[in-house]
Amino acid sequence: MKIVKKIFIALLILFIAIQFFRPARNISTQNFPRGINHTIITPDPVLTVLKNSCYDCHSNNTRYPWYNNIQPVAWWLHSHISDGKRALNFDEFGSYTLKRQQDKLKGIRNEVKDGGMPLSSYTLIHTDAKLSDAEKKMIADWTVRGADSLEISKGR
Repeated sequence: MKIVKKIFIALLILFIAIQFFRPARNISTQNFPRGINHTIITPDPVLTVLKNSCYDCHSNNTRYPWYNNIQPVAWWLHSHISDGKRALNFDEFGSYTLKRQQDKLKGIRNEVKDGGMPLSSYTLIHTDAKLSDAEKKMIADWTVRGADSLEISKGR
């Protein structure tokens, strides 16, 4: 029984120690002139859905939940957000090449239509981020219009 107690104490000390090592937070209050809403027409209802269901992982500003204050959860969230921003960053959308912008819009449409985004692990906790069928259609229609507007601007 002594060995179990020693292991427990060692794990407790380790758990407490890792609380002091925190990743940088993805928080910014600045305006992003290369944001998607400055690149293609993004109606307010679409932007509201994107901010509610996508921006935590795909922008330069994350709304952190209380459990982000516990390690190793914060490390996992940091990794998840970094991966999400690498795949698509709505705040940097205007800096992408035209081809990449078109590919990202197609990817958004497909992911939303197929139910791949938002991730089920995200909507499990953030139930308000689940997309209704009407919201999925609204996003899909917006991506088509956005891709069309990029084609028109390319022709100028």
